[in-house]
Amino acid sequence: MKAEFTRVQPSSGNQPAHAPRENRVSLKSLFIPGLLVLIAVSFFVVRPYSHRSPTVDILGSYFPAWMVCIVSGLTLTVVSRWIIRTFHLEPYASPAPLIYSCLTLIYTFVTWMIFYQN
Repeated sequence: MKAEFTRVQPSSGNQPAHAPRENRVSLKSLFIPGLLVLIAVSFFVVRPYSHRSPTVDILGSYFPAWMVCIVSGLTLTVVSRWIIRTFHLEPYASPAPLIYSCLTLIYTFVTWMIFYQN
């Protein structure tokens, strides 16, 4: 039994491969309104809790505590990357941008909860 394959000609472009363009909803058209709604909701959720900002004295200068937490989160992420590269664990840490950004967030929030909980 021998299979025969026939050559298929490319389409002329007159026939749409997908649904007509006017019927599809574009993600670009939903991105800006969705982003604006997210910003508005986050503003009204976070605003009541922002009555006091903890500060940290570093060498006589006061810094916001969230800035210290971000720096510690980034530092711990760099240390984690070094450990992952040292033990050749890169295949298990993919996709790398997602893994390292999530590690930065986790370390930042854990630092906040440990040192600035009150």
